[in-house]
Amino acid sequence: MATPGQPLLELPLGALLRELLSAAGGTSELLAQLQDQSGDAAAAPWLTILGRAVARGEASPEALHPRVATVAGVLLRNEFVVRGAPTVPDDVLVEIVDEVYLPLVRRRGPNPS
Repeated sequence: MATPGQPLLELPLGALLRELLSAAGGTSELLAQLQDQSGDAAAAPWLTILGRAVARGEASPEALHPRVATVAGVLLRNEFVVRGAPTVPDDVLVEIVDEVYLPLVRRRGPNPS
């Protein structure tokens, strides 16, 4: 059972996901199944979240694109698959969010003249 604020990847389901993704790199059949489940259905909840952020003025309307919506998850999945590790260091998670995802979706201010 999750406790408030507990990251998904610390839950039993998260452990299973970590192991699955770290094993996928060596199993073409499993990798193909993961690719099948990475399409529009995976983007839908993130597009909803981004749509709300756009409505609040916290994200650029250009962020409402499936590739933008799922890029953080794809980068995280890449860490598991490429490195074959069952965990990702916190500094990598911070980099993905702070250096890639937020700048990608954040509303940019007006250009100074």
